[in-house]
Amino acid sequence: MSHAASDPSPRPGAGGGAAPPLLELDNIVKHYGPVVALAYGRLRCEAGSIHAVMGENGAGKSTLIKIISGVVTPTAGEMRLDGVPVRFRGPLDAQAQGIVCVFQELSLMPDLSVADNIGITDPPRRFGLIDSRAQFANAQRLLAEIGCEGIDPRERVRDLPLSRRQMVEIAKALGRRPRLLILDEATSALTADDVARVVTLLKRLRSEGMCILYISHRMHEIRELADTCSVFANGLHVESFVSGERTEDQIVRMMIGRELSQMFPPKPLPPATRAAPVIETRNLAWEDRLRGVSLTATAGEIVGLGGLDGQGQREFLLALFGCLAGTTGEMLVDGRVVRPGSPHAAMSDTLKLALIPEDRKTEGLMLPMTVAENLTAATLGDWCRGPFLDRAREGAAVADIVRRMQIKAVVDLPVGTLSGGNQQKVAIGKWLLAGPRVLLLCDPTRGIDVGTKQEIYRLLRTLAEAGTTILLYTTDYDELIGLCDRVEIFYGGRITRTLTGDGITEQAIIAGALDIASASTQPEMAS
Repeated sequence: MSHAASDPSPRPGAGGGAAPPLLELDNIVKHYGPVVALAYGRLRCEAGSIHAVMGENGAGKSTLIKIISGVVTPTAGEMRLDGVPVRFRGPLDAQAQGIVCVFQELSLMPDLSVADNIGITDPPRRFGLIDSRAQFANAQRLLAEIGCEGIDPRERVRDLPLSRRQMVEIAKALGRRPRLLILDEATSALTADDVARVVTLLKRLRSEGMCILYISHRMHEIRELADTCSVFANGLHVESFVSGERTEDQIVRMMIGRELSQMFPPKPLPPATRAAPVIETRNLAWEDRLRGVSLTATAGEIVGLGGLDGQGQREFLLALFGCLAGTTGEMLVDGRVVRPGSPHAAMSDTLKLALIPEDRKTEGLMLPMTVAENLTAATLGDWCRGPFLDRAREGAAVADIVRRMQIKAVVDLPVGTLSGGNQQKVAIGKWLLAGPRVLLLCDPTRGIDVGTKQEIYRLLRTLAEAGTTILLYTTDYDELIGLCDRVEIFYGGRITRTLTGDGITEQAIIAGALDIASASTQPEMAS
């Protein structure tokens, strides 16, 4: 795979002294000891354009943007800003030059207000003290600029859903008045409405002359937004091209080095008779988020939870796993009424439930701890002999799950050093060691590349074929259609529609999400 691929942008000075690009990277290299994270990284970003960067997790994208934003320094190569060589000593140096990055890992302080977070790097002052009134007004203005007037600047960040937190992060970045805005999977945690707001915002910022570096795995967003695309693989720059010049199949082949023949594994034929449910809920309710949810799922079934974001799907999974106090209604496992009062009770040998949470970095993993420690955290007692940990048995279990999950990592390194896709594999592998009967997943492929997604899809189908019951909440319609045997549509905290077989279509899912009749269910009109 060559790193000398063509670049569609004009060279500085070409065409009779054309202005240099806003940012240019030339043969950037970054080593971490013997590990080469990025080799011959090349990039050219023009003012007034959106430049998409694509690649698998571990392709070198994160290293690239950390170098641009001053988080790490390159081992070799040159970076030029407005044609002038630069080398940042830290993120503040980059920000002083107008380079601001919104990382996939949120930098907000959860116990501070929205206004405090937005203004934290440069708060307005009066008589030497922070001017709270001006800070509040500034936060209101920035939130309105991104289309989020409904967010109260006085609200604690901790009390916001993940999608709203991400929007606050974007508002915070705009408050620094960037020339180059870097968005690292900034839409992966957003609702469909917030994605639309971000798309509108980025188009406006481009028209105002801002340069936007857009790192994403979402092809449809890249199609709509990008002027130029660059693909990275295995730490190398593969190719840069004008958006629309390559098909999605060609781009995927560049990213993963192979054809992506079939994204989803085939679904099994529906059984002649429906088996007894493994898990069942009857009128499950919690505060105003769940309003009498009744659902059944059998062994080997993948049940999708669809609908617009925030309709109770996450709370439903949290209630099943014993995370919510004060739920009413009934939950049955194997026909027996149970009431898991805590995650520990849900994990017990009697119930054997497992939850893969939405935010792997704060809820699913302990980032400073090693890969091995994270993998065995949920089953630590299984690897003990008396009061002592049997390191040999634990090591054998870790090696087995690393092989099964194809985790690309040194198990003694902190899990926080891994790519997003490998972190998600660790988050899932941790629970596979527990051998769950019911696996609850909340947007498990958010922010990971297409190759890793395909591996996870195959894993889930394999688990289902072995008898595991799977409840999957996802904001990706393709996953509901391609992976799920049945889809339950949530609306207003209730299940309002059930889709099965050929009835699982994008039209039916959207109609259910909006609580309107699908065209396929309407009676034919007489001509």
